[in-house]
Amino acid sequence: MDEFFDLPTLIVIAIAVFVLFRLRSVLGTRTGNERPPLERRKPADAPATDDTIVPLRPRGAGNPELNDELRARKLESEIEQFAKGNPELAEGLRAVAGADVSFTPKSFLEGAKQAYEMIVTAFAMGDRSTLKNLLEKDVYEGFQRAIADREAAGQKVEFTFVGLPKIDISEAEYDKKNVLVTVRFHAEVVSATRDKDGNLVDGNADQVQTIADEWTFARNPKSRDPNWRVVTTSQLD
Repeated sequence: MDEFFDLPTLIVIAIAVFVLFRLRSVLGTRTGNERPPLERRKPADAPATDDTIVPLRPRGAGNPELNDELRARKLESEIEQFAKGNPELAEGLRAVAGADVSFTPKSFLEGAKQAYEMIVTAFAMGDRSTLKNLLEKDVYEGFQRAIADREAAGQKVEFTFVGLPKIDISEAEYDKKNVLVTVRFHAEVVSATRDKDGNLVDGNADQVQTIADEWTFARNPKSRDPNWRVVTTSQLD
């Protein structure tokens, strides 16, 4: 027994224990919860895939022909609505829409309503700057002369725009240069003109009155300027 535990043997045993200890600290030990080798190579946060899932797309997306068809149907529906059974007016609206791709009867009338209120209010207030931006030159000069005559007489206008209960497109055409749309306005306003001494000259400050006008709007569809201008005005009976 003493020979078995001689010094060289003890040294060999010590070295073996040391080597085993180092291998254990480097490689670790199995706990029974390890993932298989293939599973360990798969990223832990990789999303699960399902071949039955199909990404959704909006109907008509990426199909310009379908979108164009829907727009054409909507435009034709509006033309029939605003033409009110007048075939000549319907044909004129189609001609305007064909020359000006941004035109639709509904959006045009919304803009015409705003323009009408701005113009009649600006005329009553003597606002030449606003009028100049919305009226063709000849029309502007007529409005400007009326304002100048009123100012020379020392008259002032008290004006309130009440509403626009009725508005209709009466004519439409494309003359190969400009698109033109004529609109009939039936507006409710309160208007009173007074002289320099405050005496009532025209109108009634306490009563709503109805005024009726027919205006023609025009624009060059090839122009970069999207605005329409009033090119003719007339008062209806």
